[in-house]
Amino acid sequence: MKVNIKANRWFGLLLFLWASYWFDEVYLLLVGTEIQISSNVIVASLQFLAPPLFFVSVCHFSVPAYKLLKDAGKLLILPAVYWLFIIVDWYFSLNLYVVQVVLILINALTFTGLSLYRIRKHQKNIQQFASSTQEINLNWLEYIIMAMVTLVVVIGVFNLVFLELPLNVFMNGVVLLVVLFITYNTLKQTEIFPEDDAGVKVVVEISEDDEEPKRQIMSDAKVEEIKAQLNILMEQKVPYLDSDLNLIKLAQLLNITSHQLSFVINKGYNENFFQFVNRYRVEKAKLMLADNDSNKLSILGVAFESGFSSKTSFNTTFKKMTEQTPSEFKKKCSGL
Repeated sequence: MKVNIKANRWFGLLLFLWASYWFDEVYLLLVGTEIQISSNVIVASLQFLAPPLFFVSVCHFSVPAYKLLKDAGKLLILPAVYWLFIIVDWYFSLNLYVVQVVLILINALTFTGLSLYRIRKHQKNIQQFASSTQEINLNWLEYIIMAMVTLVVVIGVFNLVFLELPLNVFMNGVVLLVVLFITYNTLKQTEIFPEDDAGVKVVVEISEDDEEPKRQIMSDAKVEEIKAQLNILMEQKVPYLDSDLNLIKLAQLLNITSHQLSFVINKGYNENFFQFVNRYRVEKAKLMLADNDSNKLSILGVAFESGFSSKTSFNTTFKKMTEQTPSEFKKKCSGL
């Protein structure tokens, strides 16, 4: 649906720049002589943009309608300082290699830290509008951050301690595995936000509300009235059995706005949307696991019949809400 198109483009540009880090290795193979980090000003300058580009792609993945121009000035502060150093080093031959490596470490750690913060915030926000978050929680980007930080630190220390030695086969092999991991997860990533502007607007409003104390958008009496309607809807029409159920769909069933529904769930039940819907799913699963007539179903079958999209999300959510795994609950009910 092209919802992640901007994030994908920035992430693709990041991978293109990341590939340039092997320029020195290729140069050594072709020419037979080693080059320093500042030997090619253009390559070194572009390489420094990789961590900021990663942050930009994370922002586009995690924030609907992210505006790059708003953060452009802040994003270019460290690159500007670095570019100044490599130009001075190249022009005056001052041998500022160690300073450049330190700046690279600071740049990488700063933007990976900011990216991790954005992802964690995203993981909290998506629970306000999605009932299934496994495919959109961006955990794979967290793993990439961990891998990137490890690589940057190890390579940085390697370069500082062994200035005359090229990276070994083991290090390049590790990086290759990271690249393959990134490729797999990038292709696997589904659309995170609704494809229509109205849906994105709802997500933005809910995310902004989550950063502030909840505004009283309706009276307590109205909240109780909608709660009663919602309880009847959940019991009779069981919309939670739809694994793709989201805040917008449920609000449409009640003929109220998504913003109103989010307020009712947060204030009336003291839960977010994810917790509210999955509480019903877990209760449904508990009944099925305790029912002897449902024994023919596997744990995965019970998960799907209860509205969960995968066994992993079922196990995780079930244990979080009951402090038991589905298997443990089933054994307990059967008396084994």
